[in-house]
Amino acid sequence: MLLNYLHAAMRHARYEILVDDNSFYGDIPACNGVYANASTLEACRNELAEVLEEWVLLRIHKNLSLPVIEGETLHIREVA
Repeated sequence: MLLNYLHAAMRHARYEILVDDNSFYGDIPACNGVYANASTLEACRNELAEVLEEWVLLRIHKNLSLPVIEGETLHIREVA
């Protein structure tokens, strides 16, 4: 379930080359604040995936909702 959500979100990642230093910038528009910058596209993808994972875990910890992406969603349930 978590892996499906992360993979769905990563499929929506956008990348661009920044002209000032030729580095790569990536973000996931549906996940506000999830972005990365690195010297190679592969490094940018890896960093973006790590930032996404931390973002999801922080939102779960703070009991904040997560966007539905490609029909994938994570529901936060309290367990006694």
